[in-house]
Formats: sequence, structure tokens, C-alpha cells
Amino acid sequence: MVKNSYKVCKQCIMDSSDPNIIFDQRGMCDYCNNFESNIFPSWHTNEIGYRQLKLLANKIRYQGEGKEFDCIIGISGGLDSSYAAYIAKEIMGLRPLLFHVDAGWNTVQAVSNIEKIVDGLGLDLYTEVINWDEMKDLQLAFLRSQIPDQDLPQDSAFFSSLYRFAYKMKIKTIITGSNYSTECCREPEEWGGYLGVDKTLINDITKKFGQYGLKTLPLIDILTYKIFYQRIIGIKVIAPLNMIPFIKKDAENELERLFGWEKFQHKHHESRFTRFYEDYWLPKKFGFDKRRAHFSSLILTKQMTREAAMVRVKSPEMSEIFLQHEFEYIANKLDLTVDELRVIFNGKNKTYKEYKNKRWLINFGAHLLRLFGSEKRLFR
Repeated sequence: MVKNSYKVCKQCIMDSSDPNIIFDQRGMCDYCNNFESNIFPSWHTNEIGYRQLKLLANKIRYQGEGKEFDCIIGISGGLDSSYAAYIAKEIMGLRPLLFHVDAGWNTVQAVSNIEKIVDGLGLDLYTEVINWDEMKDLQLAFLRSQIPDQDLPQDSAFFSSLYRFAYKMKIKTIITGSNYSTECCREPEEWGGYLGVDKTLINDITKKFGQYGLKTLPLIDILTYKIFYQRIIGIKVIAPLNMIPFIKKDAENELERLFGWEKFQHKHHESRFTRFYEDYWLPKKFGFDKRRAHFSSLILTKQMTREAAMVRVKSPEMSEIFLQHEFEYIANKLDLTVDELRVIFNGKNKTYKEYKNKRWLINFGAHLLRLFGSEKRLFR
């Protein structure tokens, strides 16, 4: 295995904008090789997976006897969480509580999709609204830190709120929409793919660039939910979409037919900030295009051709005029002028390594998960 200068994988479209990518003598990258050797051989979406799904469903129902809900599902209005809710209720026969975190960036389409899933499946929804002043201050601190990991504030609030609420409600099973079908190629750390909720990193950035500090924002460090919530309390995370034939276009069409659910232009577009961050901020400021990982997953699972993916990444997902309007919207919502946000955008790029963090410990945990087979995707 050798590292080369700029290169694009012969099979998917991951390229050397990932500085640690490795290509073999065939010109295939380590993401493809990991899929072929670690994911695909043990990924069963046939009768084997269906039997596993039914056994899990029986166990979850048994553990939830006498409770109002036997599992909880974090729902964003996007495809993965919406379809996971459908599978949990209609195929697994569970009694899920849907849980949504409003961090101030929901698109109208996301809110509408959540309502359609809730009404269509006859489920209960609990929405936790994050203190906007604190979320805004945290996001401004991260923008000023100049690191590519700009979705960490939202993601940290989402995961932390979910675990806290599951614990409060004494729910032992979290159903996730995480899946290999559309996510087998995980974007690398350098592209803003920082792994987990690192309170050491968040606190340091907040101390350096924030104004108010973290007072009410519900943040649980990754070690807390990995050790306390999962190992001591016994909360289990189940990914049912890995046990069924989950094809993106088919799932979108099914949700549309059953509930009037509307598909998005692209992955993660249910959040207005994430859409702006992934379509504008990250590629224009840092040169990273997460669509390469998203499309590569679809290529590896035979849902997209490499040729179609190469054509699509040649131009932005949204029009330049639309993105300029979004730039103004983001600035105004964060109480910045457009010029002030532009100054931040033009600032010197940095990485999380320039701030206090415990990435080495998180990385050690991720390697342990891979060693014991709990995680098969490639994490770097």
C-alpha cells in the first residue's frame, strides 16, 4: 500500500483531499478495501438479517413490557431517521417515542416531514428546544475557532439530549437510522468528521471565543455515554436499517407514497445550517466536499454509478445565488453583519489539534470497537 500525490479512487470518488487516504496497486482506496473486507461479508439484508431483526424486536418488546415506550428514536425529518421510525413501528412492532431536538435550524420541509411521520404512524413526539442564545454563542465560537468541524455544536446537542432523555424515561433501547447502505464510507476527520462529543474541545473553544459559556446546553461527553449510559445503565443502540434491504430511492418513494413525506435535494439538508456548512462553508473555505463520501457510499452499495457521481461533484449542490442568500441568512441569524461573517470566512484555517482535546482517547475507543467488531466503518 502506498500514498500518492493527488489521486481519485478507481472504484469510488474518494480522493486525496483526504490527506491520509491510501491507494493500493489497483488504484483502489482504503475505504473501498475496508468495505470489501470488513463490511460487506458480514452485512446481511436477506433472510439472515430479517431473522436478526425479529429476534431483536422480540427482545426489545420483552424488556419494554409495562412501559409506555419500549424504545426511542431521534428524528430529524431526514430519510434515515424517518425510515427507521417506519421500520420500528410497522416491521418490528415496537412502541417507539420519537424525539426531536430543535437547535434553531430546522427547514420547513424537515418540520413537515416529522409531522407526517408522527401522524402517519400514530406515534408520540417529544421536542426539546435548545436555548438559542447559548447555541448561537457556541456556534459563533466554533466559527471563530476556524476549524472545519462546524456541525459539532448541533451534533453534540442532539446526541446529548437524546441520551439524557432516554435515561430520564428509563428507555433502554435507542433506534438509530445509521446504516451501511448510504454511510459505509465515512467522511474523514479532516473534513469536519470529528468523532464524538469531546467536552474538552468544546469547553476550550468556548473559553477562547464564546461570551456566555455553557450553562444550560445539554452536553454529555463521549466517554460518559459510552461508559455510563451504554455500559453501566445498559442503553443499547440498534441500527435496524442494516438488517433490511435499505435502498435510498426506494425508501424515499415508500415514505412519499405512505405519508406524503418529501425527499431532500441531498443528505443532511434537513438542517439549514448543515446544508450551508456542507454546500458552501466547507468546500469553499477548506476545499472539502462531503458529497465525495456520500456518493462513494452509494457507489459501493450499487445505488449510483461512479460516472454520475463524478459529474455531480463538478458543480455545487445548490445554485450560487441560493448559497449567497443563505450566507446572508446565516449571518443575520447569528447576529452578524455579512461583512463580519465574511471576515471569519476569510480567516486562517485551523484544526482541532490547535485546541485542548482528548482525540487520542476517543481514537483509542474507536479502535477497540473495530477490534471487537462493533464498528466496521473506517475511522480516521
